[in-house]
Amino acid sequence: MPLISFLNEQSISYKLNEAMKNHTSFKIGGECDYFITPKSVAELKVVIDKLNELSIPYFILGKGSNILVSDSGISGAVISLLGISGITVKGDEITAAAGETVASLCNEALKNELSGLEFAFGIPGSVGGGLYMNAGAYGGELANTVISAEYLTADGEVKTVTNEEMALGYRTSIFKTNGGIILSATFKLEKGDKAEIKEKMDDYLNRRKTKQPLEFGSAGSTFKRPTGYFAGALIEKNGLKGKMVGGARVSEKHAGFVINYKNATASDVKKLMAEIQKIVKENDGVELEPEVIFVGKE
Repeated sequence: MPLISFLNEQSISYKLNEAMKNHTSFKIGGECDYFITPKSVAELKVVIDKLNELSIPYFILGKGSNILVSDSGISGAVISLLGISGITVKGDEITAAAGETVASLCNEALKNELSGLEFAFGIPGSVGGGLYMNAGAYGGELANTVISAEYLTADGEVKTVTNEEMALGYRTSIFKTNGGIILSATFKLEKGDKAEIKEKMDDYLNRRKTKQPLEFGSAGSTFKRPTGYFAGALIEKNGLKGKMVGGARVSEKHAGFVINYKNATASDVKKLMAEIQKIVKENDGVELEPEVIFVGKE
């Protein structure tokens, strides 16, 4: 096959018919045709050029912490950015490649006595995925500290955008609409006391462990926060804690999380989400909008 021959010639890592449940925090998802892991921006560019040339669709993946892949899997190629790594520090600025984890970014900030990212410690995604969603927690969000990002355009150009140009909002950014692939992001932080930074990071992580069902597969918060409400509180108010469809369950620890309780399928999760939305809409008049992103063949 032309793509396999090309990947072998270029020594680019790939797997065939890879189960996506191995690459998502939900631990759910059928197979993709090709799972490709470029190790540099140069490799990423040639892979995308080849896929475009062969008219093979592709999906860009970070840590897979905010997606639900369908049971039928994903047509074409999945390109994992986790092989594109590296963090550099210059004064009070940190630049991290898209494939780095948010945890690695936070730990590097701690090592260099830089404050401003403590809230993000424990967010399970990659830097690229985190910026794509403008990840946030405990009153903080990446928009507060990111100053620029490099991305690959649909035409194969590498461009730099400023914070203002990223249109960062609640769980959104310009990258959701412009088709750009985030390559790296630069954050401006403040010098701080190492012990105080670590204390805050430990506190936020402990809060997560105490209040969130981290022992089960999930995509984090299942629904976005509706204006004037909290999704978890509305779900709990309607007596839905512990409700199950197949192997999917509303967490008893935190009603805002739908978890993979026992070998759940994507179909189980979707049905449970739909039931939650219906009940909350009927009883409270509130439309719950999914925060989790649905990916793959229906």
